[in-house]
Amino acid sequence: MAKWTPRHEAPEPLEGPVVATVVGGTAIWAAIFLVQLPFYGWFADRDLTWWVWTPLVGTALGLFGIWYARQREAAIARARDVDDPAGA
Repeated sequence: MAKWTPRHEAPEPLEGPVVATVVGGTAIWAAIFLVQLPFYGWFADRDLTWWVWTPLVGTALGLFGIWYARQREAAIARARDVDDPAGA
């Protein structure tokens, strides 16, 4: 097992514009859904309607992700304020 034991500490996790990233991904899923919607009949004729509904589910999950990411950032800000109320 010593072969697989890391010899250094893990780096800090990367933080970035999480909410903006989730919003962008959600917008892409929504755009794909809206582009495919006029072709629903074509997809239905070929028994491929899941191609239309998958982006809709992606959009719904993205909306949940936006809510979750905002809550997470608010919690991080609250924890930061508790740890350092002076803001220094």
